[in-house]
Amino acid sequence: MEAVVTGFPLKPSLLNPFPRSFTSSLPGRRDLLKLAAVAPKNSILVSKDQVDDGVGQENEKEELSRESYNALIQSHCAKGRLDRSLHLLSRMEAAGMRPSTTCYARLVYALGRTGRTLEADAVFREMKWSGHRLTSREYNALLGGFLRKGQLLMADRLLVEMGTEGIDRNRETYLLLLDSYVHSGRLEDTWWVLGEMKEKGFWLDSFVYSKMIRLYRDNGMWKKAMSLVMEMHELGIEPDVRMYNGMIDTFGKYGQLDEAVKVFEKMRSTGLKPDIMTWNALIRWHCKAGDLKHALGFFAKMQEAGLYPDPKIFVNIINRLGERGRWDEMKKLFESMKYRGLRESGIIYSILVDIYGQYGMFHNAEECVAALKAEGMQVSASIYCVLANAYAQQGLCEQTLRVLQLMEADGVEPNLIMLNLLMNAFGIAGRHLEAMAVFEHIKESGISPDVVTYCTLMKAFMRGKKYEQVPIIYKEMEHAGCTPDRKAREMLHDASIICEQRGGFSANSKTFLRSGNQWLHKRDKK
Repeated sequence: MEAVVTGFPLKPSLLNPFPRSFTSSLPGRRDLLKLAAVAPKNSILVSKDQVDDGVGQENEKEELSRESYNALIQSHCAKGRLDRSLHLLSRMEAAGMRPSTTCYARLVYALGRTGRTLEADAVFREMKWSGHRLTSREYNALLGGFLRKGQLLMADRLLVEMGTEGIDRNRETYLLLLDSYVHSGRLEDTWWVLGEMKEKGFWLDSFVYSKMIRLYRDNGMWKKAMSLVMEMHELGIEPDVRMYNGMIDTFGKYGQLDEAVKVFEKMRSTGLKPDIMTWNALIRWHCKAGDLKHALGFFAKMQEAGLYPDPKIFVNIINRLGERGRWDEMKKLFESMKYRGLRESGIIYSILVDIYGQYGMFHNAEECVAALKAEGMQVSASIYCVLANAYAQQGLCEQTLRVLQLMEADGVEPNLIMLNLLMNAFGIAGRHLEAMAVFEHIKESGISPDVVTYCTLMKAFMRGKKYEQVPIIYKEMEHAGCTPDRKAREMLHDASIICEQRGGFSANSKTFLRSGNQWLHKRDKK
């Protein structure tokens, strides 16, 4: 078994031009994860949209003009009917007509938005081959798709192509890059984007500063994050809701709850209205600090403001109440939500509580998803992720995997967040081999792992007592361009010490240990 673990390749794999779904991967992986087949869906009811689609298809059988084709393709894109749009595109080209540049760009954007980047790239190449004059708008449409799916290598190639073709990068281009790099924890790449923006004279508004605050917060540099606020004041930039949310989240993460509340009060005094992110940050960090009184107070005020509670935040509150056995307060929360008319959200929360076995009705993913659909609720990718996270936190690997299967069966493409959750479930259960299999699938799918991915994998190997693999994963994270955060450095430090005590301490591990010790020393001085 030892030889199998140390033999895992951690070098970035080449992009696979034909990504496979996770549940249809190699037979060996299927046996390893014990996947079950998803039962086919049976539908006997026909919705109004389906009837309208039928009428639309009949009308589209008639001979259409170029303008009609363009209008219909863009209309279907706006409604998410991308297969219909592609079908009309093929008919249009068969008739000897070419779509307009706007129509092409809309289709590329819609395909990229839904993660169908291979098709988006194919349409983009066809647009370019057809002789259309491309601008930064069309390139940004495809770039956004690559970045949203985490295909950073494809994004880099597109940026090189822009330079070769003489297409200038505009402010939208840099904002797309900034959002992606901040989200994936790439500190050096983020600094490069900011340097480029300043060099080219693009203005830095509160949106850009809020992104930087988030990145500094995630990397444990909260003092530097606060210095950005002072820089904003000097430049005369007024903080917006997003900026205040970043400050509240930063103070909360580092246990400065009084400061977080002061920022919240300052925000309200300036006339800005707190949004769902504001309340989420206040509730989450008060819950983590064990201050349930204030957490429940903010929760009630959020509902009074007419906002729907975030399912993840609600789960945090339920967990805290459950740990203390305060079941009566849990019931009051549900009754309060129903009284306020939050019926649909109440269904989600009830099911999440049932997952934890506190109200004992739904004990598997199929029943949870079936209950949602029975109430007429559209199960989106975010809801699937919430359900998967609830199972993953308990180490229920099979149920987490089942949510992924149901997600794919519904035609919802699993994203990096979902796959990270699946890795986490295997890691909590001590099944590091399966977690590694998910990691390899992420790379084979052409998705660039982020900091969360690497940290989750490191944690899985820590739980599996395979400490000698942690420095290897850490090194791979750095080579991939991800800036290790505080958790990653602490895991590296702990794993390296254990390896040294066991006598299996390599030269690389010693180097990493020195690096980790230096970082911990700097952090303590801060």
